[in-house]
Amino acid sequence: MTKLLIVESPAKAKTIAKYLNDIPDQAEDFVVTSSVGHVRDLPKNNKKAIDIEAGFVPHYEVSKGKEKVIAEIKTKAKKASEVLLATDPDREGEAIAWHLKEVLDLKKPKRIVFNEITKDAVQEAIGHPREIDNKLKEAQEARRILDRLVGYDLSGLIWKKVRYGLSAGRVQSPSLRIIMEREREIRAFVPEDFWVITADVKNKSNSQFPLVCAEEPREEKEMQRIIDAGKKGSWNVTNIKEAEMKRAPRAPFITSTLQQTASTRLGFAPSKTMGVAQKLYEAGHITYMRTDSTTMSKQAHAQIVKVVNDKYGKEYYQSRVFKKKSKSAQEAHEAVRPSDIMKESAGTTEEQKKLYRLIWQRAVASQMTDAKLLKMKMIVNVDGKEEVPDFTTNGSRTLFDGWLKADPEARGEDVELPKVDVGETLKLLEMHDEAKQTQPPSRYTEAGLIKELEKRGIGRPSTYASIMRTLNDRGYVEKQGKTLFPTDTGDVVSSFLEENFDKYISDSFTAEMEDELDEIASGEREYVKTLADFYTPFTKDVDSKKDIEKITNMGDAPEEFKCPECKANMVIKLSKTGKFMSCSKFPDCQGARTIEGEELEGPKETGEDCPKCGLTSPEEKTKTGKIKKKAGGRLVERDGRFGRFISCNRFPKCKFIKTSPEEEARMRTGVKCGKCKDGEMSERRGRFGLFYSCSNYPECKHAIKAKPTGANCPMCGSLMMEGTKTIPERCSDKACPNHNPHKLDKKK
Repeated sequence: MTKLLIVESPAKAKTIAKYLNDIPDQAEDFVVTSSVGHVRDLPKNNKKAIDIEAGFVPHYEVSKGKEKVIAEIKTKAKKASEVLLATDPDREGEAIAWHLKEVLDLKKPKRIVFNEITKDAVQEAIGHPREIDNKLKEAQEARRILDRLVGYDLSGLIWKKVRYGLSAGRVQSPSLRIIMEREREIRAFVPEDFWVITADVKNKSNSQFPLVCAEEPREEKEMQRIIDAGKKGSWNVTNIKEAEMKRAPRAPFITSTLQQTASTRLGFAPSKTMGVAQKLYEAGHITYMRTDSTTMSKQAHAQIVKVVNDKYGKEYYQSRVFKKKSKSAQEAHEAVRPSDIMKESAGTTEEQKKLYRLIWQRAVASQMTDAKLLKMKMIVNVDGKEEVPDFTTNGSRTLFDGWLKADPEARGEDVELPKVDVGETLKLLEMHDEAKQTQPPSRYTEAGLIKELEKRGIGRPSTYASIMRTLNDRGYVEKQGKTLFPTDTGDVVSSFLEENFDKYISDSFTAEMEDELDEIASGEREYVKTLADFYTPFTKDVDSKKDIEKITNMGDAPEEFKCPECKANMVIKLSKTGKFMSCSKFPDCQGARTIEGEELEGPKETGEDCPKCGLTSPEEKTKTGKIKKKAGGRLVERDGRFGRFISCNRFPKCKFIKTSPEEEARMRTGVKCGKCKDGEMSERRGRFGLFYSCSNYPECKHAIKAKPTGANCPMCGSLMMEGTKTIPERCSDKACPNHNPHKLDKKK
């Protein structure tokens, strides 16, 4: 008999397997397998999956494509003398362990956790198993249920009152509100003119350097007075201030600071950072990357002592303990650090190597001495007159680099000032003035928003990346460079929620809910009571808003823009692509303009019935051949993201889209659908680019990411699709091992 150890990731399973053969006095062999993530979840977009009256009991179903995985694990479990669940050491991992126990019908599985995938950590965990922590599982379950109920109820209301297809969320919506608060500050900001005055001077040694006026005059007259006085006067050094400063290192990374720093230094989006970190963790290179803790183990400290002493010198080491920033016990394990600090480099890709280097630098630098800097400030006055502001220049010099030795990217630039004496007269070479305007507060970057969310207690380490992704996927923000710009849709949705559900998207309420979820995990709060205390008044508030008027008009359009068809006044409305101007007499008049004022062509009937839902029999028409009211769909030509197209006028109830025979022929691949076996895989364009789906959509919703090759996978039977230069062909099913055939080659 063998022991079965189950993890979430195939890569993690591979790493762990190589450590288990070295356990001393081991009587049985280990088989390591993976669940490939979650095995069960709530049915998608189904509120009824939660039995509220029974005490918020969720009804889970096996995740799509996981039937085969579960069957294989069941077979292995029956042959095993013992089953160990080694999923991630957090709420999510605890929940996955519980789901595995339920779906595999395991009677007494053992739960083991480790913060790093190293030989010692794995073997230590196996020696100290425990039972599944139901409190941690309940905390994750409560979060999942809350998010589903809030999202379902609020999103449904937004569909009815704002626009179909929009969404709201317990954490997503407060995050959007923060972005919009900053945007309104920017819109309300009134810039003021001011002038920056600089002077180029040189000392008696002919060293040239710039000075900057300490004041920034708001009036041109005052600016000119200062320049005139400067050109006529004598420039004298009145003071030189020098101060030695210490700069302490930062704490080792937690999830939020890792995401922020990777964004700033490497340009990684939070989701990318977490994906790369996941790979490093599964390969055994770093500790678990979802954490609030800044602590490190004694073993890690000992390694850092050796690295610092050997690489930099004993004078660079200083032991430090950092205070934990969050009271949450959700991720009460180590900071993000290298599993083996003796390794300065790790990872198989450039991205992995860059992120690992960043983690290594922060961990090592955290246990090093302060950097010592000499800050200098030179103060110069014109003729010693008080009516002329002082001119200054600043400099700095590193006296001792300390922790900056390990993390030089954090150093900044040293600016050495020329040698001058107090009382020395400087020679003016030239004066400059530059007209500027005061600037509004800057918009958030992803790193800045994560920092703000952490500060306000909104969300947890495991949710920051998904928050950023959701805001972008919903079309509520657009990323330009690193900056997040709210869209018109984001503006409207946030305004609607602030006006009607301000309590539920406030900082205090959201942060309190996070704390309550943490208290469920620690056993200080009851699962059912917590959900009931929130949901009962919440549903009453949602119900009370069902009779409010639908937001159709968003204010009057500028008076200079009249309806292009009837010359009536226009109003601003919201579409999927943003704001536009519509005739105030709509629907009697279909005139429309872009928000910039350009005329928009409205939907034009083609004279054809919709093949999907339109009329086809004479009985359903009047004697004169006219269409009966509400009898069926008609085809119309309308504007879309990619130009004019023909579709059913009953969209979204009917999603028929007509294409020309030439275009249809071009889009068809000649490959039969791998699901319904009737339709043909055709090229489509969506929000994320090209994809291929069944021609029988929406009856068959089968879709794959790349062009099908016409072959079927020899392992699972799914369609094969085009890959890359190095992987010409791969299985379209992500759950199939042949989706990554290069990894199969390595196994062989």
